[in-house]
Amino acid sequence: MRIDLHAHSSVSDGTETPERVIDNAVAAGLDTLALTDHDTVGGVAAAAAHAPAGFVLVPGMELSCAYEGTSVHLLAYLFDAGHAGLAEELRWIRADRVTRAERMVRCLRDAGIGVTWERVSEIAHGTRGSGNASDGGDDDDVVGRPHIARAIVEAGGAHDVQDAFDRWIGSGRPAYVARYAPDPVRAVRLVRAAGGVCALAHPARGEGSATGPVPDPLVERMVGAGLGGIEADHPSHDDTEREYWRARAADLGVVVTGSSDDHGALTGHRLGCRTTAPEAFATLVAPATGATPITGGMRPDQATGLTGHG
Repeated sequence: MRIDLHAHSSVSDGTETPERVIDNAVAAGLDTLALTDHDTVGGVAAAAAHAPAGFVLVPGMELSCAYEGTSVHLLAYLFDAGHAGLAEELRWIRADRVTRAERMVRCLRDAGIGVTWERVSEIAHGTRGSGNASDGGDDDDVVGRPHIARAIVEAGGAHDVQDAFDRWIGSGRPAYVARYAPDPVRAVRLVRAAGGVCALAHPARGEGSATGPVPDPLVERMVGAGLGGIEADHPSHDDTEREYWRARAADLGVVVTGSSDDHGALTGHRLGCRTTAPEAFATLVAPATGATPITGGMRPDQATGLTGHG
């Protein structure tokens, strides 16, 4: 069984619709995929309805957190998206994403780059296919820096998306604006309170991030709060980093996960380039009570996987 627990669609900052992500996952030989768009489950229903018989979709999201200047990303799975505390936190995060993006556009325009908010919004919202919001209707507010980067390229301000980050919107660059992000320990507790389980994403470094690895003391506190896994096997980790985080997972008594962190064309369509062992997946999701994995072929009214069952 081939399991990939970290992938993005055009509902956040991937380039492919949720339906196309499923098609690509099947073509890559995957049996199980977690859809983990940033701070939203807005693509899960569409992905589930499109999944072929026998294919397993794990509802999830990637929560953007921060700790003392370090970016920390938390992969959350099988939570009840209607849980009041978690839903409120997600509304705050998504609202601030919009405010931040608007400020970045203003900075770019002040610098002479002809980017407009209208075009950024079109890029963010016009490529989502049939992905429908399923956690309160706020998912249209998910706007990320890759959308701004594409607008910069269109306006002639950069050669490609990576160049746009390097010149303008990467951390410390002229149009970069910080945004609200919850404390990682608090985020773990929120996910667990919502019946979900979680793993620490790419702890050695986030791709495109200027910050260093997640501090060990913080990881220990996250495990104490209920963190169940560490994504040691990630495409951005070299062999030394991968082995270090595998050892830390063993020391802390949590599972090792492996994932592609695929963003479609932005990352070279790499679904399945890293995978999670079936026994690690079973251990990770065993405590979940907020939702269940979705097997393809279910009726549309069954294919959300986002309501509590405990």
